Amino acid sequence: MSDTDKLLDYTIPQLLRWRVGQTPQRPALREKDFGIWNTYTWEDYYDHVRKTALGLKELGIGKEDTIAIISDNIPELVFIAIGAHSVGAMSAGIYQTSMPHEIAQILQYLKVSAVFCDNQEQVDKVLDVRDQIPRVKKVIFEDPRGMREYMSDDWFIDIRELYKMGGAVHDKEPDLFESLVDHGHPDDPCHLCLTSGTTGLPKGTMMTHRNYINMGVQITKVDPLEPTDEYVSFLPFAWIGEQMNSFGVAMATGITINFPESVETAMSDLKEIGPHFMFGAPRIYETIRSEIWLKIDQSYWLNKKFYNYFMDIGLKAAKYRMTGEAMPLGLKALSWLGTQMVFRPLVNQIGLLRLRRAYTGGAALGPELFTFYQAIGVNLKQIYGQTEITGIAYMHRDGDVRPETVGKPLPGTDCKISEEGEILSRSASVSPGYYDLPEKSEELLEGGWLHSGDAGFIDEHGHLVVIDRLSDVMHNNKGEMFSPMFLENALKFSPYIKEAVIYGNKEDFVACLINIDPIVVGKWAEDRGISYTTYMDLSGKPEVADLMMEQVIDVNSRAEKEHFKIKRFALLYKLLDVDDGELTKTGKIRRKFVQERYQNLYDSLYNESIHEKDVEASFQYQDGQSTTVKTNIKFYTVKGI
Repeated sequence: MSDTDKLLDYTIPQLLRWRVGQTPQRPALREKDFGIWNTYTWEDYYDHVRKTALGLKELGIGKEDTIAIISDNIPELVFIAIGAHSVGAMSAGIYQTSMPHEIAQILQYLKVSAVFCDNQEQVDKVLDVRDQIPRVKKVIFEDPRGMREYMSDDWFIDIRELYKMGGAVHDKEPDLFESLVDHGHPDDPCHLCLTSGTTGLPKGTMMTHRNYINMGVQITKVDPLEPTDEYVSFLPFAWIGEQMNSFGVAMATGITINFPESVETAMSDLKEIGPHFMFGAPRIYETIRSEIWLKIDQSYWLNKKFYNYFMDIGLKAAKYRMTGEAMPLGLKALSWLGTQMVFRPLVNQIGLLRLRRAYTGGAALGPELFTFYQAIGVNLKQIYGQTEITGIAYMHRDGDVRPETVGKPLPGTDCKISEEGEILSRSASVSPGYYDLPEKSEELLEGGWLHSGDAGFIDEHGHLVVIDRLSDVMHNNKGEMFSPMFLENALKFSPYIKEAVIYGNKEDFVACLINIDPIVVGKWAEDRGISYTTYMDLSGKPEVADLMMEQVIDVNSRAEKEHFKIKRFALLYKLLDVDDGELTKTGKIRRKFVQERYQNLYDSLYNESIHEKDVEASFQYQDGQSTTVKTNIKFYTVKGI
């Protein structure tokens, strides 16, 4: 057994205690507050968890209880979570963008006893549904601004008061916390992670201490990290990807977690830290790619010339680096020159100069975008997994990055493809099942294997190729199979396209709805003197339609098979949005919901006699209010199809 494998015998609080014994004064957490970075050592970390845990115990929180967390990424979030784990309770993350009625449903389903909110906005959401959540004993808040009027209500408690309560308990019973930590077992459920809910209400996936720590150990067997490495925590805590790093990787390696000042400043704060590794959903990398494109577009003509020339060189060199093949000397020299002159300064501007490894997961990232990042010197690699396996089952290795695949199984993970083409896996990171959903749990773990619900196959290199969700794989009216996700990713590689929804199941041809990227297309329009007011106005411009036609034709030109080509498309009058239920909290398309919502547009796409249509556009805002406006949608037939 390796030294890291021994960590699998710990719970998360026990591993935290071990870390304190190893490096008590090394930075564990860092938070930017009012423009200043504040540091918590591992000893500080443990002290805050202890005070939190004992304070929770004083409130009557213990085994069989669950604490929900609705918060931006701040140190108090992990203090609450691991404090709950220390007293035998479970934590659960809820997306900050959740509406009050969604929060009520989740709190009821998970039988939540206490809620931690970072600010008044989230507190007010919980307060709105107070009569629907009788189990909730306490609402703990971190930011006292705006909370004065609530303090007469003992339903609310300031986290600083919780610390005081915990400190007083420790003074009376100095051995109590250690005893509580000792009683924990690695296979105890410690966190309820909500699934993304692409097809219905989220399910609470039960995660154990061993699930998280095993994931941290196995990842770092492939890509070792140093205790001095930096990580920036900007992903929502409710997402398994953030939990995997905060609970698993950080505890297994001793790296420092950095919390940005706010969601809005995350990218600029990232530049200040210069992380050594990074994990993000595809949308993050798509956004950064658009920002790079804008920087180049706004640069001097000579800079553009240099960029375009060396990008061609970089793309050629990337193919050698990704496969581990020896690069021709001439190409190697030009690649080095391009890195020094163009890409290194560019990567430095976006804060990724120290980055050794970057990962993406949650949804597929197109091969073109992968190769782009490798070309500019960012070692981006794909992971594949799901919430129910603590995030990762497959991942790329350095020198064996094949953009069309998601890599090979993680150490300690068994994977296979079922007779139906479904991806199956098993490891110590597989969840024991869903909270209070025994039938769904049985389906999930049928035959001792985790059933992903995804279709895929193993290629000749031993890499997994993910086709799509089993439920999303489409066949045209001739029975020919195609993946809508593959075509959507190909479209989204264009900097002008933010989102795309592909149709064509049991139809004569493939069609799609397109969301333009308002920032990139807006800049493109301004450069050409095209005036506009709103997103709706911009998306309706004939010049923008011509631009989108070029993007679709380009994708069609690279289609491997004729039935992959897109024949008809329309530009959607609004961005697909989480608040409207069109996307999950992690940015995945809720395909069936989108089709139902825009059924009139779908029908028109498949009626080639229709070239335009008047529609009523409905918008819903975060406060629950909605508005309706009238607009005209045009439908375009792609040339040459």
